[in-house]
Amino acid sequence: MSAVRTVLGDIRPEELGVCDAHDHLFLRSPRLPGQELDDTSAAQAELEAFRAAGGSAVVQWTPYGMGRRAAGLPPLSRATGVHLVGATGLHQAAHYEPELVDGLRGRLAEVFVCELTEGIGTSGVRAGLIKVAGGFHALDAHTRWTMTAAAEAHHATGAPIAVHLELGTGALDVLDLLCDALGVPGHRVILGHLNRSPDPVTQRQAAESGCWLAFDGPSRAHHATDWRMPQAVRDLAEAGYGDRLLLGGDTVVAGARSVDGGPGMPYLLRRVRPLLAAAVGAELVDRILTEHPGQAFAVDWK
Repeated sequence: MSAVRTVLGDIRPEELGVCDAHDHLFLRSPRLPGQELDDTSAAQAELEAFRAAGGSAVVQWTPYGMGRRAAGLPPLSRATGVHLVGATGLHQAAHYEPELVDGLRGRLAEVFVCELTEGIGTSGVRAGLIKVAGGFHALDAHTRWTMTAAAEAHHATGAPIAVHLELGTGALDVLDLLCDALGVPGHRVILGHLNRSPDPVTQRQAAESGCWLAFDGPSRAHHATDWRMPQAVRDLAEAGYGDRLLLGGDTVVAGARSVDGGPGMPYLLRRVRPLLAAAVGAELVDRILTEHPGQAFAVDWK
């Protein structure tokens, strides 16, 4: 039976409820010095604000080596009543010290599989997805290595693969590699940030593969998200791809949290939801927030 693997255990897809399909509670990177998401109290307050806005599930895409705090996720889920899904995977090389990456050579897929099936470190928390990343209009050697390992881990477990697209670019190259070359079914791939490069032709071509398009980071107006999102969602729906969409907040720095003065997770429901409902109708938006995440992240776990 298909199940979504949360930090408290597997649940039925319909139990997720209203879901932020791409966000972060904890994250650190040398590319974001001094802006780390590392405050447990702030993370709990943000989840409580999201819950108060009508949310009931958050998928955290923070991968290996970027301060996931896996052991801290179950207490947060219990305290707030919000389902949490954690990730394994590996981001771009720039987010790590070279020694960490070198230490994973020859065993990356094994690490992914272990974190999906046995648990992250000693926490016992099992990941529910694999997060990898492309580059700007290109797939470098690091990307090909991580995506090959992700595909191997997918074939071993069934886990979905979520992909950071740098500034929304490279979607078709990613699909050529993951789906065509490495045999990952399109519906097991989630493309993040595709909306940051608002090319309707590429968006439709990506949707044709059967993959999921995650319109995430809606508060980042400088990434051409908020003001173009309604039209993009409408165009995809009218082309027959309304059933391929997900929504997420992608909060990556402390100042972006609602409890620290930013839009944060509640913005997805407080502002984006009615904005999209005016463009495509509340019924579709409700499905994007509830049914679609269950379909995208539910797996017949091997």
